[in-house]
Amino acid sequence: MEMDGLRIDKWLWAARFFKTRALAARSCELGRIQSNGIAAKPAREVRVGDRLHIVNEGGIFEVDVKGLSAMRGPAAVAQALYEETAESREARQRLAIQKKALDLISPLPEGRPSKRDRRRIIQFRGRG
Repeated sequence: MEMDGLRIDKWLWAARFFKTRALAARSCELGRIQSNGIAAKPAREVRVGDRLHIVNEGGIFEVDVKGLSAMRGPAAVAQALYEETAESREARQRLAIQKKALDLISPLPEGRPSKRDRRRIIQFRGRG
C-alpha cells in the first residue's frame, strides 16, 4: 500500500529531525517548520516532492521530500526520505566554521565567576 500523504510531525520524527513526535509537533506550532513556503501545523500532510524548511537544534535545513514513512527506522533509512539542498548544506557548514572560529577567539570561562567578577558583570550590564 503506497501512502499518498503523511502528517508532517510523523514524517519529521521518522526522518530523525526530532527525537520525539511531540517535539516535532511543538516545533510546528512555534512556526519553525514551513512546507512549500507556508507555516505548517502538525496535522498538515506532507507529500513526495514537497520542500520543507526546518529549524531545529541541529541548524536550519532546506529539504526536498523523497519518501514517506510513518515508522522511525535506522539513520540510513531516514536519510533516504529526504534530500538536503546544496545551498542549505553549504550554509550549515559556513555557520559551523564561524562558530568554531568564534570559540577560538573568545572561549567560555572555566567555572563560575568570583564575587568580584560577578559585581563587575552586574556593573557592566548597567544594573548596579
